[in-house]
Amino acid sequence: MPDSVAAGALNHAILRVARLHRMLAGQLLRRVGLHPGQELVMMQLWERGPQRQTDLVRLLGSDAATMTRTVRRLENAGFVRRYPCATDKRATIIEPTAASNALRGEVEQVWTDLETGVAEGMTPAQQAEAVDVLSRIEESLARATSQQT
Repeated sequence: MPDSVAAGALNHAILRVARLHRMLAGQLLRRVGLHPGQELVMMQLWERGPQRQTDLVRLLGSDAATMTRTVRRLENAGFVRRYPCATDKRATIIEPTAASNALRGEVEQVWTDLETGVAEGMTPAQQAEAVDVLSRIEESLARATSQQT
């Protein structure tokens, strides 16, 4: 490992894991016609029902531009429908379509398959420890991000 990478070994490990996770998620989601990240939007809609687009941004820790692109792609694929909010004309409501509801079981299976691929060879205790470590990393990154703004 080059010295420059060794000086940031944790950063390098996170980047490698994130890249491979996204690659596996993409391969699995392709089976149901979705791209990584779109399944998270669909899961929120299936679980919570129609949502304001701004609420989806907050719930998923996204940004407005990314969510707009994601929703547009899901709409073009026939998985969501957008319409103006009845009480706030500035807001857009996103709801799942019957076509997406038919995919729910398949998406949940993809999510299970992804979890299996991620946790392969790990004991339940190791999985819990990994979740704990990743949560602490997320908290550290969130603090560092908020200090940069």
